[in-house]
Amino acid sequence: MNDTLPPCPVCNSEYSYEMGELLVCPECAHEWSPAEDAAEATEQETVIKDAVGNVLSDGDTVSIVKTMKIKGSPQDLKIGTKVRNIRLITPVNGHDIDAKVDGFGPMKLKSSVVKKV
Repeated sequence: MNDTLPPCPVCNSEYSYEMGELLVCPECAHEWSPAEDAAEATEQETVIKDAVGNVLSDGDTVSIVKTMKIKGSPQDLKIGTKVRNIRLITPVNGHDIDAKVDGFGPMKLKSSVVKKV
């Protein structure tokens, strides 16, 4: 039964056991939720990279690497347009950057069409 349970995150004891919804360590009495543990692991692993492979973070300035037609706008978003102060979000239809583009307003961008400046 303990073969499938993770070790204690505090003392690394391999003798953890289930008590209802929680996992419990008998050596240090630490209690934790396996769902929270999995959510923290996926949150830490999320790394967003630009079209060239540079790691992006909140507040970065990026430039557009290809001309894009914007739905509902008569203008195109041109190559080299700088986008300042980006925010990384959980992906929505592949769009993982939330930003305000000068002349276009707020929009979501894909990391594959931007390059860190």
